[in-house]
Amino acid sequence: MYVVELSLKLSPMPVAVQRKEQSSADALYGQVKQAMESGQPRLLEFSCEKEESKRVCLLSSEVVAVQIYEKSAMGGGSKRPGFSFDG
Repeated sequence: MYVVELSLKLSPMPVAVQRKEQSSADALYGQVKQAMESGQPRLLEFSCEKEESKRVCLLSSEVVAVQIYEKSAMGGGSKRPGFSFDG
């Protein structure tokens, strides 16, 4: 499972979208990155792969950061979001 996490302006909680396949997560990351680079505000809509009726729509100009990471199968796995000097 892969997580694409978006940090939003003035929001302490990120928005996370999960994808089963790395290629799908990479494509979503690329879509968000491209929207951020364009500088033109546009709507970004994401849906849940498991329940497609679950959706969220964000304005691209409100996204300040996007990251992608692998969610480990275990709750306290070794993969951590963000960057760390710890191994």
